[in-house]
Formats: sequence, C-alpha cells, structure tokens
Amino acid sequence: MSATALSRAIHAREVSCVEVLDACSAQIDRLNPLVNALVAPMDRDELRDSARTLDTLLARGQSLGPLHGFPQAPKDIMPAAGMVTTKGSPIFAGQVSQADAVVFERMRAGGALFVARSNSPEFGLGGHTYNPVYGTTRNAFDPSRSAGGSSGGAAVAVALRMLPVADGSDMMGSLRTPAAFNNVYGLRTSVGCVPHGPTEELFFQQFSVCGPMARDIPDLALLLSVQAGFDARLPLTRRSEPPRDWTTQLQRDCKGLRIGWMGDLGGHLPTEPGLLDTCRAALQHFTAAGCVVEEATVVFDFERLWRAWIDLRSFSVAGANQGLYADPARRALLKPEALWEIERGLALSAMAVYEAARVRSAWYEALRRLFERYDFLVLPSAQVFPFDAALDWPHAVGGREMDTYHRWMQAVVPATMAGLPALAAPAGFGPQGLPAGLQIIGPAQSDLAVLQLGHAYDQAGGFSRVRSPLLD
Repeated sequence: MSATALSRAIHAREVSCVEVLDACSAQIDRLNPLVNALVAPMDRDELRDSARTLDTLLARGQSLGPLHGFPQAPKDIMPAAGMVTTKGSPIFAGQVSQADAVVFERMRAGGALFVARSNSPEFGLGGHTYNPVYGTTRNAFDPSRSAGGSSGGAAVAVALRMLPVADGSDMMGSLRTPAAFNNVYGLRTSVGCVPHGPTEELFFQQFSVCGPMARDIPDLALLLSVQAGFDARLPLTRRSEPPRDWTTQLQRDCKGLRIGWMGDLGGHLPTEPGLLDTCRAALQHFTAAGCVVEEATVVFDFERLWRAWIDLRSFSVAGANQGLYADPARRALLKPEALWEIERGLALSAMAVYEAARVRSAWYEALRRLFERYDFLVLPSAQVFPFDAALDWPHAVGGREMDTYHRWMQAVVPATMAGLPALAAPAGFGPQGLPAGLQIIGPAQSDLAVLQLGHAYDQAGGFSRVRSPLLD
C-alpha cells in the first residue's frame, strides 16, 4: 500500500497496527540483510505491545494522527529518546538518547512506532552511507552500488517497502542524493518549514533541514503534515503558510508554468556520461503536464559560490564538533573528512565567514531575479549514477579530478546556499540501468508549490510505480 492508503486502512480498522508492524518486520527481515538500511533494531515483543496499545486507542475512537501505527526508523544523526544515537561514529557507539529531536517528537506523537534507526555516514558527512559502527548501506536497485547519503538508509528502506515513509535531513544533498540513487522522492524543505534541533546554536545554523522521503508525492505530503510547523524552541521556524494537511492541496493546473532547465550550469558541473541525457529525457514529463521548459542560465562566479559554501559548511561543522576535536582520544576516532572540515573551520577568520555570507546573499539575489522569468528551476540531483559501494567517494567525474571529498555533489549547493525548497524527483534510468534524479527548485518558501509540480510530474512520468527488482 501507499502510505496514504495505509493510513486510511488503519483508521478504518481494515488492518490492525499489529498486522502492519508484522508486515514491515517481515519485509525488514527479508531484505535488510541485503542492503543494511536499518540498524539498531528495537525489541520486537515490546514493539508488538506498543502496536496493541495503538489498536486499543483506535477501538476507542482515538487517533494520534496520520502516522498512527506506522513503523518508522529515525535517522541516526539526531537524538531519539530511548534509542541508540551514534551519528555513525565510534565515539557515540552504544549511546542511548534521553530526549527526542523535535521532528522525532512530532512523529512519535503522531502515532509512529520507532522500530530501528536508519543508517547514515559518520556525522552525516559525505554522500555515501557507510560508517565504522554499522557498515555500508547498499542501493535498493543494485546492492553492489552506493545508496547515496546521508539519508541513505531512509531512502533504501522506503524504496524496498520496509517502511511506508521515512524522515531525512539535508545539508548538502542528504535527502536529494539518496532519493536520486534509489528512485524515490525527497524534499529539502525551506529553512524554518520543519524544525531542526534543538541544538546548542539556534540562529546561524540555516543549512541542515529536516524533511520527508517517500515513494510518491501524496506520501511525502502525509509525513510533512506531521513534521512541519512552528516550534518556540526554534525561533527560525515559521508560524504561517504551511497547511495543516499538505495532502489535500496537491492538485494544480500546471499549464503555462515556466521551467528553467539549468543542466550542468553552463559546463561548470562535471557529470558522468549519460547523466545529463537521462535528465533531459525526463523533462518531457513537465511538458506533458502543460509546462513550458527552456534552457536557463544565471550569470555568477560558481567557483566563488563554491568557496563561500565550503567556508560556511566548515564553520558550521567545526562549531558543532570542536569539543570532539579538542579531546585527543576522541579526535583520533574522527574520519579524515570530519577532521578536514573541523580544521578548516577553526582556521577561518570572522571576516572570512562574513564574506562567505555576502556571497551567499548575492547568490540568493541572482536566483531571485531568475525567478522573475521562471516559476521553477531544474537541476540534476546528482552528477553521477550510483557508484561502487566499496568506494569512499567518486575521485573523478567526467574526466575531472575532484579536489575535495564532496566536490562531486556540487549540484546540490545552489538550492542550499539560497535556502530554497528543492524536491528530488526520479528521472529514470541511465545506460547501465541505474537510477538518476532531478531537483525541482522553487522560490523562497514555496514548498507547497514545489510539491504540486512534483505531483504533476510524477503523474505524467509514472516514476513512483517503478519497483526495485529486489522486490520480485
């Protein structure tokens, strides 16, 4: 069942919460050993007791919300009460959290049963889900390939029907890359749409956002209905605009909407052979929905944007993890990419951070002007197809050497730096039969409009009906 159909069936008492838990558990037992998407499983007997309690509530006419009886696996980056939160690091192996992150608090209050954690790379750094605590998560369509990251476990669990929907987070494509690699949908929400935290710093951190992953747009909207909204503990969250039920507002007449295809940013982005052709072929589904698609260009120094991005990213990562670095014993357990980020961040001057913020502001203004011509912008979600899972990251793309561990993910930076909503949508399969994806980027705080266009695109293209061969 889709998540929306499952929610209706649970509330109509056509299926019990215990039956749903057993069905998902059976799917996890069958497929998770092949892909390692879900880790740190909870006790099954205790989960069944909780499911029975949820069934009792429904029998009394009480529903906790749209996720009532949904098995879920919160991403192993933020804390979930009573569950191990490792962040993929041996520093935190076995550490049990005492409280929920806000987004998990809302999901739990909405009726979700937390059955495990979804796997993530160490500290969420990098677009490939592997870590020394739990190992590598493998692609839902080809287990020899990467699942993407950092929400790799979530994407695979959704693609393989182990979970009806899943939460994720996105700083540098962590919802978008795994969605592209596993033929599912992931929404990088606008800053403030979904609470992220609480953390020790509430104002500067505007890059990491929480959002939903799902097999289709109504399912995505169902989870977003639970996740979104203001929280007084997080002052940048929004009081207004988000609808209470995102699923009821997805239909939209898309005739005449102007879509700007940005491709490889005028040759700036190296791409794997066949990737751009696969993405261009998918543009026909916007046309079928009534949109007008044109080549779009924006005049900007993309290397300057990249330098500003890595400065702001390192500033953020170093601030959050400087305590680990200061302790020699814990520093020795950090992976090289984490050390690189923290050391760069600690070396930055205040004026360098301010200059990077100025570049970010100029980039937002450049895109704001572009949105005066186009209603939405489209980019590839990733510059490569899913790569060998044994690699740490692609060291060369399209014949160009990558100078950092994350340069191969540069396509996701434009939306992040502008703070714009970006929907990762499937784009079909490349010459080797591997999945690719598109980003549908909207103007500031246009999350609902992005979902509406994504829904029309999926109805035209039928991507959500494509199943992994592992399911057969």
